[in-house]
Amino acid sequence: MKYRSTRSTETVTAAEALLRGLAADGGLYLPEKLPAPFVSYEKMRDFSYQETAVCVLSRFFTEIPEETLADFARKAYGSSFETREIVPVRTINESFSMAEMFHGRTCAFKDLALSLFPYLLTWAKKEAGEDRQVLILTATSGDTGKAALEGFRDVEGTNICVFYPSHGVSPLQKDQMQKQEGDNVRVCGIEGNFDDAQSAVKAIFAAPLAPEEGGDAVVFSSANSINIGRLFPQVVYYVWIWLSLVRSGSIGQKEAFNVVVPTGNFGNILAAWIARKIGTPIGQLVCASNENHVLSDFFATGTYDRRREFHLTKSPSMDILISSNFERFLYYMAGSKETAEAMRLLAEEGAYTMPADVMARIGEEMTGGWADEAAMAAAASDVYEKYDYLMDPHTSVAYAVYSDLRRKGKITRGTHTVIVSTAHPYKFPDASAEAVHAEVSGSAYDRLRALADVTGIPVPPQLARLEDAPVRFPGTIARDAIADYVKAYAGEIRKGRGQR
Repeated sequence: MKYRSTRSTETVTAAEALLRGLAADGGLYLPEKLPAPFVSYEKMRDFSYQETAVCVLSRFFTEIPEETLADFARKAYGSSFETREIVPVRTINESFSMAEMFHGRTCAFKDLALSLFPYLLTWAKKEAGEDRQVLILTATSGDTGKAALEGFRDVEGTNICVFYPSHGVSPLQKDQMQKQEGDNVRVCGIEGNFDDAQSAVKAIFAAPLAPEEGGDAVVFSSANSINIGRLFPQVVYYVWIWLSLVRSGSIGQKEAFNVVVPTGNFGNILAAWIARKIGTPIGQLVCASNENHVLSDFFATGTYDRRREFHLTKSPSMDILISSNFERFLYYMAGSKETAEAMRLLAEEGAYTMPADVMARIGEEMTGGWADEAAMAAAASDVYEKYDYLMDPHTSVAYAVYSDLRRKGKITRGTHTVIVSTAHPYKFPDASAEAVHAEVSGSAYDRLRALADVTGIPVPPQLARLEDAPVRFPGTIARDAIADYVKAYAGEIRKGRGQR
């Protein structure tokens, strides 16, 4: 299968798309043509998560032998996940379930793709005959950074550099990154937000390094969901959710189910849309936003406008105003010419508006909603009190949007809905304490212990052991210093080439 840019006719192989991350014209890669629907319950009813991954990914990475994909899946989805199901689906009542995507190494849904992605990238490097060191540049709004660092830690021939907003992540998210182990990792906070970091990283991709700056020693790649190696492993878990719902009796084989996704960079919900296109019977797709509701405003008005106040919220992974993966969705709805122009306007003027015919198509595929901080907190408390189920703030936003739309009659009655639960609630101890009405104080780790006493939910060991780990990467730089930081790191790799 060939991959093409969202902005032009540029076409590359899967290996090239995995290595580059971003197209030469600044666009994102997508399959020239999505696979025809192939998902079948009769065929897949007894599949494990690993077998589901091979079945799905073999249609997108046709150059990789199935036995190789099976080996990748076995290694990726093994002992690093604490549940055999990998993504347990908890049916709360007849109306909705929670798809728990936080049982991996970093307690966030990013683990699901980033456990597999290093194997895909290593394959791509070998397939392309690339002998330079790979330097992965990643901007994070909280969870991607740690999951990428953990996934690529000490992977031979690969280095990774993560930038995060210094004042825009939770204390535990910051500890996860600043205390990261590994000889091939760098982490740096920035004085700015996620959009600043992501824009700087994209600019670096567009301006290759000179040989004396490290260009002869490194090739840039990305671990953000702009890379197809992140996107398509996410499709897998929506197929798995459907299989799980049918197996549990929550829905019948021919029944559709709705999906509500808390969304920042749009990759997670785009994966759900692609899962629908390959035959997964997904009904309504709801894009849930927090107070940075640029996406829900677009669904309501047809105008995407990033020229607005940026809010730091208790759901920091959604604190994003430039949702990169939305470009892919636009491509499918409007085509490359319209998408390229929209991205030009977004970069130069800060906004674009889609014509009525495009918005009509979009309205048939997806809807949006948003919840403020008060609604998020109320949702967390409500679900805990009614169902003894504790949600993290991002999942609480999704539930608040679902509940609001349901009250307004905009969620189909009688159709089961899945709320995508993207992170362990203990990654956000302050919000979790509020949800259970607990009086907790002290350090973040003191609050975790107090929460465990109140709720009976044990502290995940991958969070508990952070308390005594040394801080390795305390630094923070100005947002306009990111390019120089990357050049310095590339220079270090160049001087030590062949030692990793």
